[in-house]
Amino acid sequence: MVHAIYPGSFDPVTNGHLDIIRRAAKMFDCLTVVVAQNASKPSGCFTPTERAELLKRSTADIPNVSVDICTGLLADYARDNGIAVIIKGLRAVSDFEHEFQQALTNKKLNPELETFFISAEADYMFLSSSVVKQICLFGGDISEFVPSAVKEDIIRRIQNKD
Repeated sequence: MVHAIYPGSFDPVTNGHLDIIRRAAKMFDCLTVVVAQNASKPSGCFTPTERAELLKRSTADIPNVSVDICTGLLADYARDNGIAVIIKGLRAVSDFEHEFQQALTNKKLNPELETFFISAEADYMFLSSSVVKQICLFGGDISEFVPSAVKEDIIRRIQNKD
């Protein structure tokens, strides 16, 4: 059985993330979506626990997907959980350089770990959590950009209605 992880900050989860999750879930027996800490993004809109909950609701219909939180090194998390594959989504060439560097670092830290890159569908190449937050902050419609199961939660938080 091949188990993969798809790490990210997911602050908040977008339809672009969900597209990568659905496609990766078809390729692997088990996929764990991992809410990981990003040192360059020290604080977020949602806590890691809240992000995990939004992801669980967004992926509830995908039977081989689970959600977890990682507070340390991803290479250690993978080793500790017997996982040999990391999934990374790429939106543009500019994403590749950073993701490639991370892949090489993870491989050095855990030689058993491989990284699979999945390119974003054209409909989602521009989409990021930052874009969603910006649109939402100014009252724009985010319906096309986020899973319907969590849209209202995102609107309430970003527009400070909770």
